[in-house]
Amino acid sequence: GAGFLAGSIALVGFGFDSMIEAFAASVVVWQLKGSSSEEREHRALRMIAVTFFVLAAYVTLESVRDLLSHEEPSQSTVGIVLAIVSLIVMPTLGWLKRKTGEAMNSRVLIADSAETFLCSWLSGILLLGLVLNATVGWWWADPVAALGIAWLALREGREAWSGEHDDE
Repeated sequence: GAGFLAGSIALVGFGFDSMIEAFAASVVVWQLKGSSSEEREHRALRMIAVTFFVLAAYVTLESVRDLLSHEEPSQSTVGIVLAIVSLIVMPTLGWLKRKTGEAMNSRVLIADSAETFLCSWLSGILLLGLVLNATVGWWWADPVAALGIAWLALREGREAWSGEHDDE
C-alpha cells in the first residue's frame, strides 16, 4: 500500500498493525463464540501476542536497515490523512472495547482494546514522523518513528502474552 509506495517503514508498520487489528478482532469473535474456558482465552491471548511480536521484529529490522542505508522515504499525504483520521477514531473505539470487555469480564476483548489504543499511539508517532519528513526533510524521522511503533508493539505483546494489561 501507501507505505511501500512512499518507502515509509513507519507507514508500513502502521498498515501491518491494521492487519493485526483485524486478526485480533477475529480472534475475539472466535473466543467469544466458543466455550468460555480459561484455556481457550489463554490461547486467544497468545495468538494476539504473537502478532505484536512479529510486528515489532519486522519494523525493528526494517528501521535499522533504513537508518544504516540512509533510505529516504517519499512524502505521503495519504499516510498523513490516515494518521489524522485514526487519531480521531481509535481512542473512542478502544475505550468502548475496554468497557465492553470489562462488563463481559473478557480478558481477550480487553487485550483487543489494548491493540486499538496502541493504534492511537501509533497514529501519533506515524503522524510525527511523516510530518517531520514532509516539512523539514528529516528522512530519519520515519525509521525512528517506526522504532517507537516497534517498542509499543513489543510492550503490548508481552502484556497480551501474560494476560495483563495496563489501564490506558
